[in-house]
Amino acid sequence: MALHRRIIVGTVVLSLTACAAVCTRTVVMAQTPKTAADYEKDLPGMLEAYRHVEAASVSDAIEQTLHEKHYMSHKMQAIFPTKFVGTALTVLLKKEENHDPDALGGMLKAIDTGGAGSVYVMKIEDGADIAGMGGLMGTAMWSRGFTGAVVDGGVRDLPQLKRIGFPVYATGPVPSTSVGHYRFGGMNLPVDCDGVTVNAGDIISADQDGVVVIPRARAAEVLVAAQKLDETEHAMYPYIERLHSIVAAVKQFGRI
Repeated sequence: MALHRRIIVGTVVLSLTACAAVCTRTVVMAQTPKTAADYEKDLPGMLEAYRHVEAASVSDAIEQTLHEKHYMSHKMQAIFPTKFVGTALTVLLKKEENHDPDALGGMLKAIDTGGAGSVYVMKIEDGADIAGMGGLMGTAMWSRGFTGAVVDGGVRDLPQLKRIGFPVYATGPVPSTSVGHYRFGGMNLPVDCDGVTVNAGDIISADQDGVVVIPRARAAEVLVAAQKLDETEHAMYPYIERLHSIVAAVKQFGRI
């Protein structure tokens, strides 16, 4: 009987040991961070990963890796607190007084070419007091799965946009219209949006800190750098709370 018990115990110990080894390997494999090469092959996965990184960390990562500024200024304000990530569909409106009913037709057709994961990025020439989009366009974008819009110009119909929960960054709300004052200048061409060049397909990262444009060609590299910055900063919060010292935290982690 004693021998039988020892055999059973030994079998259980071996089983537990084997399980622990397998579980450990599984955890290690699950926690293995993705590389830039991994993300480069998987755009949906890269976009999803960007959704979990703060825009400020993305901006810092771009400065450190590209040595360039790719964030928009304080003038770009969200109509409600938001966070979204997606690929840019760019539109240009050129200032031109006209009586052409089709002058802005291309602006509307551009929306119908976009879909899930698109971000509508619009440049309105001298358009701070011109609403480049409103409830109708926003509803169309929302229905097609756009993740948001960034307008270097004004926005209107905020009650409808808020009702459907469609996020928009713009220079501010205005009740005006672009109809009769502007002409469609093209889509998916490089546009200067609040001082930042945006190309079609670039990744837009926006949250309550603002809007950042990530060049598509370097997006995977920037993502990995941003993830590391995010992880470091989040690890510092409890350290500061415990020691009551930001100086000690910066010395320990090397980030501010």
